[in-house]
Amino acid sequence: MENSHRLKMVERDEWLRPVEGQLLARHEAYEKRLDEIRRTAGSLVDYANGHRYFGWQYDSTLEGWWFREWLPGACDVYLFGDFNGWQRTELRLDKDAQGVWSIFLPEAMYGHRLRHGSLYKIHVHGRNGWLDRIPAYATRVVQDERTKDFTAQFWIPRPFDWSDDTFDIARHDELLIYEAHVGMAQERPGVGTYREFADRILPVIARDGYNTVQLMAVAEHPYYGSFGYHVSSLFAPSSRFGTPEELKGLIRRAHELGLAVIMDLVHSHYVRNLNEGINELDGTDHLYSPAGPAGDQPHWDSKLFDYGKPQVEHFLLSNIKYWLEEYRFDGFRFDGVTSMLYHHHGYVAFDSRDRYFDEGVNEGAITYLSLANRLAHDLRPSCVTIAEDVSGMPGICFPQEEGGVGFDYRLGMAIPDYWIKQIEEVPDEQWDIREMWSVMTDRLPGVKTVAYAESHDQALVGDKTIAFRLMDKEMYTHMDRASENLTIDRGMALHKMIRLMTVSTGGDAYLNFMGNEFGHPEWIDFPREGNGWSYAHARRQWSLAEDGLLRYSWLGAFDRAMLALVKRYGILRDGYPYCLQMDDRNQTIAFSHGRLVFVFNWHPAASIPDYRCRVREAGRYELILSTDERRFGGTERARIGSEHFSSPADNGDGTTSPAISIYNTSRTAAVYLLQ
Repeated sequence: MENSHRLKMVERDEWLRPVEGQLLARHEAYEKRLDEIRRTAGSLVDYANGHRYFGWQYDSTLEGWWFREWLPGACDVYLFGDFNGWQRTELRLDKDAQGVWSIFLPEAMYGHRLRHGSLYKIHVHGRNGWLDRIPAYATRVVQDERTKDFTAQFWIPRPFDWSDDTFDIARHDELLIYEAHVGMAQERPGVGTYREFADRILPVIARDGYNTVQLMAVAEHPYYGSFGYHVSSLFAPSSRFGTPEELKGLIRRAHELGLAVIMDLVHSHYVRNLNEGINELDGTDHLYSPAGPAGDQPHWDSKLFDYGKPQVEHFLLSNIKYWLEEYRFDGFRFDGVTSMLYHHHGYVAFDSRDRYFDEGVNEGAITYLSLANRLAHDLRPSCVTIAEDVSGMPGICFPQEEGGVGFDYRLGMAIPDYWIKQIEEVPDEQWDIREMWSVMTDRLPGVKTVAYAESHDQALVGDKTIAFRLMDKEMYTHMDRASENLTIDRGMALHKMIRLMTVSTGGDAYLNFMGNEFGHPEWIDFPREGNGWSYAHARRQWSLAEDGLLRYSWLGAFDRAMLALVKRYGILRDGYPYCLQMDDRNQTIAFSHGRLVFVFNWHPAASIPDYRCRVREAGRYELILSTDERRFGGTERARIGSEHFSSPADNGDGTTSPAISIYNTSRTAAVYLLQ
């Protein structure tokens, strides 16, 4: 492969020319590792089969079950459970030269005791003593309601029926992502289930116009309040929401509704817990992590993976294949990519190009992520991968053959930060429309971005949703349609405008966290000692959006209309918006997508009759959507369906451009269609 082709990403971005050598070295490291894998395993897809070797595997020739676990630092390992009366030291495993411990249980001896649903653990003797542990490849882990202890479960169900599932995410040429958490998706206080989510929530998501569900907290995690980010068992779907088959049923139901399902994948760190997790599983501190302090993620109180270690790489790549094959997820949102990419985990200012190529970069993580993306797309060509990277690492969304890491999308994390700053720190009349335009469109060509105004991060205790920032305590007393309140009026108007601005200028895909589309009034606070273990704030009050007497339904109606517009006219597929004019005095931005003209008047008071707005093509324009429509809680100062014929406008340089005359009302976003 020629270097010029291999570094096509440099040809696209001259800013990278001075670091072409470092980029080439990274790509060569990836290619070298990929070649090694292919030589030993035949292909990357065949290599990522740890879940088919470790854990429980049935041997039809010997007629019995093998159990295997990689524990090179252990002195002794035993298997025990309810199938042997919980006798810890009865069944000793044997160790091979690679540090893999194994035992064979003949079906003739154990078939009547080792059954689907049996509970088990391993008893490990290591440098940290004798400990009862959960195996790393456990595919089902359950919690005892009385003791709160977690235990692995022998889970060998009948094969799941995927026969009617022919869904392919490739059918969606633009992603409208609904970020969701199964446990807190129900209105009742308590933990929701996979089955409830499939029956009650998925139809709502599909009805509202989203085409992709991004599921949080899938892999098992001991602390519910971690939002699923302190993972303990990477191969076990969380049992607090139901069984593995019920999760598969959720995904099958989503596919029936035309919804893709993306998993929020946590390969950036894992929980420190010894009782539930893989930390020090063989008695050493460097089984899955680098040794010593280098193995700690101090900002998250968790452990790091050693991405350069072949066995860890194999474990994580197998995990990707497992979720794609066993559960038929359609892709992954990789959590904490910035933490993975750098030894300092991104806690520095990325103020120069050198920050992406100095000693702070974790080169092993770059190789791993490149392999992970290659595996996902080799296994499922239409698989979607999204990087949560705030640093802007060059090449993160370029193909590996061009010198990149291979993600399909990156999250536009600067966008929600911008909106928060505007709402909290800048008076309305000082909102800088040029700064707004710059932030919304600040992305490299070819780097596909998921735009979002807010995600789950902005909804947690200690932070606020956009609706809560805009309207705060007034939401508790003045969200009924009969109330008159200036704070609520302002908040409703800006809530709609911010969302439409984000989806129409911010990227190539769009994301919303569940409930935020209708302005859910409360933060997220999982049960904990500080709130009396209450579920009051760990749920979604869908009834608010369904109540015709409340304003929440207006916000939900606008969200549906907005997404319908996006899909009908291919706004996300159209790429960058075309700027038509910037009117600083009236805080008005006008831009176009194809035959659509968007006019955003951010001014709190200036409504201008016969406002001249430039357009790209002469013709007749019809007002087809406005945030000020009565059906969305507005006053409809401009009439929907009104027609506006273009006429020449003086550009001030002796030339003219077509323009239309409109009623440019304050705090309103309006969309006009060229007929």
